[in-house]
Amino acid sequence: MTNAIIHMNEIRKVYDTGKVKVEALKGVDLEVARGELIAITGPSGSGKSTLMNLLGCLDTASSGTYQLGGENVADVDRDRLAEIRNRRVGFIFQAFNLLSNISAQENVELPMMFGGMPIRERRDRAKQLLERVGLGDRVDHKPTELSGGQMQRVAIARSLAMEPDILLADEPTGNLDSTSGTDIMSIFTDLWKQGRTVVIITHDPALAKRASRVVEIRDGRITSDYRN
Repeated sequence: MTNAIIHMNEIRKVYDTGKVKVEALKGVDLEVARGELIAITGPSGSGKSTLMNLLGCLDTASSGTYQLGGENVADVDRDRLAEIRNRRVGFIFQAFNLLSNISAQENVELPMMFGGMPIRERRDRAKQLLERVGLGDRVDHKPTELSGGQMQRVAIARSLAMEPDILLADEPTGNLDSTSGTDIMSIFTDLWKQGRTVVIITHDPALAKRASRVVEIRDGRITSDYRN
């Protein structure tokens, strides 16, 4: 795949507790092209959460290679890994992971603040991103004043703050009702149509059906890979 943004080869992940070793991933090969909307599915214990942590550079593989945008992330130090997480991966989590004591705008500003963006620039960008996800009238609201669907929209806006290479969503509709979940998936679809690379980790077949490609994982191995 010549335009691959993600390239994993023979990825293995072993957790060593001292008494027992658990092989969570058993030689995973995965390529994702720029501009794909891909769903990674599988039952509990299949290895999809481990795979998500590796894709997001939250953890490193025991063996194998992972190139993100041509850079082998297995060969970088902790500081560079943290920089990659901040600048190249936009995270969206099931639990939203918003700070409850600050506004929606300030939550969206956080990655830009850590990235050293000037205050006026990051404020303007945060407002633009919130408008983009339909929350232009909620910029000053704290998460406790928002619905679950609105909080996830804030999280999506935050994930776009640093113009990342990939958006990585972990069960993004898991805490939402069906209507809000459909709305959130529509935002991901719109972002994909605009050229974004979106990777969604989900156990929800209905959500997976709306992706352009579905990768199923079981017992630490990819068992199927197909396009909708």
